[in-house]
Amino acid sequence: MALSQRENLMKLWRREGYEYVPVQFSLCPALVKEFKKRYGDCSSEDYFNFPFRNTGLNFKPQDIDWTVYYPGIKFNPGTNFTAFGVAQEPHPGSMHMHRMHHPMKDFTSLEQFQAYPYPETNDSEVVSLTAQVKSIHDQGLAASGYAGSLWENAWYLRSMEELMMDMFEGNEKASYHFERITGIICHRAALFAKAGVDFIHIGDDIGMQSSIMMSEEMYREWLKPLLVRLIKTVKDINPQILFSYHSCGYIEPFIPDLIEAGVDVLNPIQPESMSFEKLHAEYGNVLSFWGTIGTQTTMPLGSPEDVKKEVSRHLKIAGRKGGLLCAPTHLLEPDVPWKNIEAYVQACRDFST
Repeated sequence: MALSQRENLMKLWRREGYEYVPVQFSLCPALVKEFKKRYGDCSSEDYFNFPFRNTGLNFKPQDIDWTVYYPGIKFNPGTNFTAFGVAQEPHPGSMHMHRMHHPMKDFTSLEQFQAYPYPETNDSEVVSLTAQVKSIHDQGLAASGYAGSLWENAWYLRSMEELMMDMFEGNEKASYHFERITGIICHRAALFAKAGVDFIHIGDDIGMQSSIMMSEEMYREWLKPLLVRLIKTVKDINPQILFSYHSCGYIEPFIPDLIEAGVDVLNPIQPESMSFEKLHAEYGNVLSFWGTIGTQTTMPLGSPEDVKKEVSRHLKIAGRKGGLLCAPTHLLEPDVPWKNIEAYVQACRDFST
């Protein structure tokens, strides 16, 4: 009997072999419209039979006038505020870009951090979350839970410059801030784990295009312990849950730390920043991967044949034991030709070692 999408993906990510190559990608709004024009009123996840579906948890509603944390700023129309109070101001002339404003940027005292209304997860949703996971499993699909971000949420609130100065100075504001963020993310991850998801994903960019974002020493002092705590929270509930970690850019020096912390799957392995072949040779026996097909290069700029060759090359590197969900490394933007998306899917469908 053929493996379900869920069984196939989990075997692949556990490097236990696989029956067929799964596909997965994310579309920008313009490409969603193009998809619906071509395939009708359905989702790309269903049409192309992606192996997993995302589940979600909301934060408790807060009746807060977030503008009090941005004195002197007059926001453009359409500005929204995240559950953390981070302002996202639309960029004139762009459908996809926005300017981020940081509500804690001018904080000078620990008391200001302590008084800030950090969000709380809506625990009452856990019953519906459990039912959602069961429904996904009943369809033969894996269920994922996005826990959030440790580093990104922290600097979105404080600003990267101010937070890095806090960390460099080793002051109590940074310690308190990271503790609050980690508590929130650990609580969310625990709810996902108890609901029965197959893997938990976090997004936490710690790399830039060709260099790491901070020193290895700073990472190990401040951020690695938070990740260790988060993954332990998840694995203590269910050791079988896989933990997926996303960081764009060049993060090669951090990979041994991520493995030591307990990361099972690394995403997205941008080919513009790191070599999948090199990383697989070094870590492919202990780490699995998700991504590797460039959204800055191959997907928008290559031909369909280029896309097919890159997919086949990476799948051959991974080999029959698996370990790679071969996919575009990020959201597919309007400059990606639809024929390249079809070429990616076809290459996965046609692949054989």
